[in-house]
Amino acid sequence: MTEPEARDRDPWTGPEWDDPALTRLAEQLRAAHKLVAPLPRETRRRLIRQLLAITDLAKRDPVLAARRLDSFLADFRGAPEAR
Repeated sequence: MTEPEARDRDPWTGPEWDDPALTRLAEQLRAAHKLVAPLPRETRRRLIRQLLAITDLAKRDPVLAARRLDSFLADFRGAPEAR
């Protein structure tokens, strides 16, 4: 496809499929990143690495990734440094 043809197409609006479980997982991951963002640098870096590992897992096993994210969030909300 030539460049002018690519510009004439509608902009991408997301995937053409709708999987509510994957959408929920993506929204939860986004929310988890927002929770981690205001933390001190070293703590934030460690937690972001964990979230990226969960994101990578979601590509292969979204059910397990959702369980791990739930566990991450439960630990995060219970940790004194997250308050």
